[in-house]
Amino acid sequence: MWIPKFKRDENKGVESPIPTQVVSNEEIVPRPQNKKLKHVEHLIKEWGGENARKVGMERRDFMRTSMGFATALLAMNHVHGNFWEVDPVEAFEPDATQEKWPKGEYFIIDVQTHFTNAYDLGMERRGSAEGGFRSYEFLKNMGFKLKADAEAYSFSNFMKEIYLDSETAMAVISGVPSREKLRDESGKVLEGPARSRAGLPSWLMSKRKKDINDLTGTQRALSQGNCAPNHYWDKVKNQPDLPALYEQMEREVKLYGIDSWKWYCHTDPGLSGNGFQIDDDMSAKFYEKSRQLGLRLVSVHKGFSYQSRTLGHLANPKDVEKAALPNPDFNFVIYHSALRAFLELPDKAWAEFEQTGRIQWATDLAEIPQKFGVTNVYAELGTSFANSAVAHPKFCAALVGTLIKGMGVDHVMWGTDSVWYGSPQWQIEALRRLEIPEDMQKKYGFAPLGDANSATKQQIFGGNAIKFYKIRLKAADNTRMPAYSEDRLASLKNEYSLAAKQPSNLRYGYVRAA
Repeated sequence: MWIPKFKRDENKGVESPIPTQVVSNEEIVPRPQNKKLKHVEHLIKEWGGENARKVGMERRDFMRTSMGFATALLAMNHVHGNFWEVDPVEAFEPDATQEKWPKGEYFIIDVQTHFTNAYDLGMERRGSAEGGFRSYEFLKNMGFKLKADAEAYSFSNFMKEIYLDSETAMAVISGVPSREKLRDESGKVLEGPARSRAGLPSWLMSKRKKDINDLTGTQRALSQGNCAPNHYWDKVKNQPDLPALYEQMEREVKLYGIDSWKWYCHTDPGLSGNGFQIDDDMSAKFYEKSRQLGLRLVSVHKGFSYQSRTLGHLANPKDVEKAALPNPDFNFVIYHSALRAFLELPDKAWAEFEQTGRIQWATDLAEIPQKFGVTNVYAELGTSFANSAVAHPKFCAALVGTLIKGMGVDHVMWGTDSVWYGSPQWQIEALRRLEIPEDMQKKYGFAPLGDANSATKQQIFGGNAIKFYKIRLKAADNTRMPAYSEDRLASLKNEYSLAAKQPSNLRYGYVRAA
């Protein structure tokens, strides 16, 4: 039985600022907790209760503070080894955390965020099949039998978790290529082929981007376009319907004002019976049309869904270099860093890395720049960082080290795949505190990550995405954020802080009920 992580934690009496098991973003099948994760969870509950009593707080309230976060890190270090920099005094003195880990030190751009509730605009009937991304074939093939959770994945909750409960300064709203009704920027249905089952259509992402930026008075959001090379298929001629494809591409670029494309090679929105590769003839035609439209940024899901029983093999990154080489004017960001060997069995994944020095699919991606001489391929950390950090910190360090070593620190981007994991703040804190152990640096040739404000972490958190999306900051010489320090969002966050609001610690992705 699959249930949301937060419901499972409520049933078990778990209050943790960091997930205590692998959480599914609904593109992987998580396994039950192993002994180490159960031990971590036990210590967080036990130490959290003890520490809360020492400072005179209820455990639930304590675990939502920096002291609770430090307690969770201490528990993880006790079980896994010292991968997270945390001082025991942080578990009792919030000033100790603030002094050592001050917030707002640099500009953080999350290049993969989601909300999936298309009903909050009143465009669809609540509970209808339309808008149900969980009805997609590639999710059915994962074995999921899940119902929509409108509140958890709603836009209002997205705003709270992403912008108010984390240091995220800018977010890229991402969706899933899907069959959707064609609409203008206001949501009005346009004439054209009927499209349905849209989890988060391009027009809605665009509208919400505008809503956010209008609210804040600054550029706090970007949005992607869901149109993919196999978006339309002429079943009579058994070939891509290029006129319909080009019309939709123009609509998304010119009308919606999207900032990049988002592709899933293992999905079939055109109902052709197949997916696609980013180096095939369909994609080549897409690149040419997109080049004419002036949009040369492509985000591609790779990894994870290899577990799908039909088209999952198309999540292999083997086609990336073949697309990057003939299209040097395009930039490709590979979501999830193409991680395949996901952590259902974390110790096995680590043992494989120890033996071979390779991480399935992620190492293949990391080797592309050196093997093929390309500079237009980037790795993104969404979900791959979150779940490896939780399940096996040593593997997490190896993953980050492998990507930086192969691709260069200037080609690794921050993304969290939230809101499946709730507020991304715990992931931000985790990367700030992560260091690759010296023995691993020497053995595998990994560079140190440095302290919280190191150049390496600043580039990953925002510096690389600023260049990728050509974002203009007033402070053009660095990645700090004076241009945004006095906008409406900054005022709202200040009011939120003065009201002493605390993060919910809710994780919305799915886990096994047991």
